[in-house]
Amino acid sequence: MSHVETETAGQPECWRRAAEIAAARGAALPATGERIAVVGCGTSYYMAQAYAALREESGQGESDAYAASEFPFGRTYDRVVALTRSGTTTEVLELLTRLRGSTRTVAVTADPLTPVMDAADQVVVLDFADERSVVQTRFATTALTLFRAHLGLHTEEAVRDAETALAEPLPEGLLEATQFSFLGRGWTVGLANEAALKMKEASLSWTESYPAMEYRHGPISIATAGTATWMFGSAPEGLAEQVRATGARWVESDLDPLADLVRVQRLAIARATARGLDPDLPRHLTRSVVLDGTDRA
Repeated sequence: MSHVETETAGQPECWRRAAEIAAARGAALPATGERIAVVGCGTSYYMAQAYAALREESGQGESDAYAASEFPFGRTYDRVVALTRSGTTTEVLELLTRLRGSTRTVAVTADPLTPVMDAADQVVVLDFADERSVVQTRFATTALTLFRAHLGLHTEEAVRDAETALAEPLPEGLLEATQFSFLGRGWTVGLANEAALKMKEASLSWTESYPAMEYRHGPISIATAGTATWMFGSAPEGLAEQVRATGARWVESDLDPLADLVRVQRLAIARATARGLDPDLPRHLTRSVVLDGTDRA
C-alpha cells in the first residue's frame, strides 16, 4: 500500500482531532469580525479559497484568499492566515517575514520543527495529519476541518460521510474517463480546484475546474462521451441535464462536499495505479518548494 493510500484512509480520525484542536486553540484563529487574508501554495491555496469563502458566507468577516506569491501588500488586514504543510515553502516564509511587526499572522502546519514556527506570530500544529507522500490528502482536509470547526460549521456527520466515501465503491467508468471537469459553488469552488490538482498530480489526468455557473460559458464544449463532469455540492438548476445531453458522465453526491473530495483522492490513486504510476512520487514535484536566488523571477 502506498503512503497516500494510508494517509487518505486516516482522514476521519484526523478530522475528529482537528475539531478538538479548534476548540482548544480557537484564540489563535481569526475572531469574528476580523478582516483576514488566507494564503498558501498549491493544495494549501485551494484550501485557503474554501476557508475564505466559508467564513465570509457565514457572516464572520471579510475574507480573501491568495497564492502566497500574489499577496497584495497594499491592502490592510487584521490577520493573515498561512497554510503550509511542510513549514518550509519559500513564498509563505517570505510573506510571513515581510508582514512581521505590521500584521498579525498565524500559520497552520504539520511540522513543528521547521522555520514557520519562528516566522509566524502564532502557529497551530497538526502533526498527526502530516504525510510522507508528496501528494497532499489528509493534511489539506484536516486543516479545512479545523477552520470549519472554528467557524461552527463542522459536524460529526461530515466525518461519517468521509467514512462512507472511503468504504463505498467508486462510480463505475471513471477509471477510463478521458477528461474531468470539477465544479463548485461558493466554498466548494476551492474543493473543485483541489480535485483537479489532485488528479493531475497523482494520475496525470486531464482535468479542469470552474465555478459551476461558469461551466456553461464555454467549458461545456469539451463535454462528450468518455468525459466526466463532477459537481461538489448542489448543482445549478438544469446543469446536470445539459451535461448528460452532451454524452458526458455527470457525477454528484449527497455526501458532505469535503467528504466527496475524499472520493476524488481515491479515484486519483486508483487511476495512478491503473497506469503504473507511483502516486506518492508525482513527476517533477517535491514535497515542498524551496527556492534559491536563481529560481526567482
